[in-house]
Amino acid sequence: MNVIIVGGGKVGAYVTALLLSGGHRVKVIEARREETSRLQHDFPEDVVVLGNGTDPDVLEAAGIHNTDVVAAVTGEDENNLVATSLARYEFHVPRTIARVNNPKNAWMFTPDMGVDVALNQADLMGHLIAEEMSLGDMVTLFKLRKGQFSLVEEKVDPLAPAAGKAVRELNLPVRCVLVTVIRKGELNMPHGDFVFQPDDEVLAVVHADHAAELAGLLGKPQ
Repeated sequence: MNVIIVGGGKVGAYVTALLLSGGHRVKVIEARREETSRLQHDFPEDVVVLGNGTDPDVLEAAGIHNTDVVAAVTGEDENNLVATSLARYEFHVPRTIARVNNPKNAWMFTPDMGVDVALNQADLMGHLIAEEMSLGDMVTLFKLRKGQFSLVEEKVDPLAPAAGKAVRELNLPVRCVLVTVIRKGELNMPHGDFVFQPDDEVLAVVHADHAAELAGLLGKPQ
């Protein structure tokens, strides 16, 4: 894919390196000349564009007309919002992503303002901490649908309500799907008659509102 990263600081440089290693075509726009010098040491010269990512001429020079994704990750919320709005409404880029630095500004980063995905770092960290505190030994492998659903993993505790019971006997959360159960290195499909055993590794997709409920079935009773 063709990707433009607006902002070449630590976050922008990391994302650029990650995407380049994945075989994507990337341009990173950075307004600070000293930062572009550093970036040119780390990346091919044609990857780095000196200029302001809120300037339509700079975006055009970076090839925005052929871009699939624009990710604005500067340390200034105003710049990120302007860059993504320009990308969406001026240049009709299919996908826009913006970093939110100040949680108080998160309300502005909406699809109506040209932002498909808003990455609110403080909010993500806060929810992750709260989630990890409430889920016991359940591990979140990754988020789906902007954090509404998660792929989670948990080992069945010997004292768990699920231990020794079949799937059909459990009152599983409505918005939860059991994906697979790993037992002694083998994958098992958790159909209705499947009986959970202690130390089974359960992988499931669950809505954030029901993750604690699933953890209560698989983990050690509180």
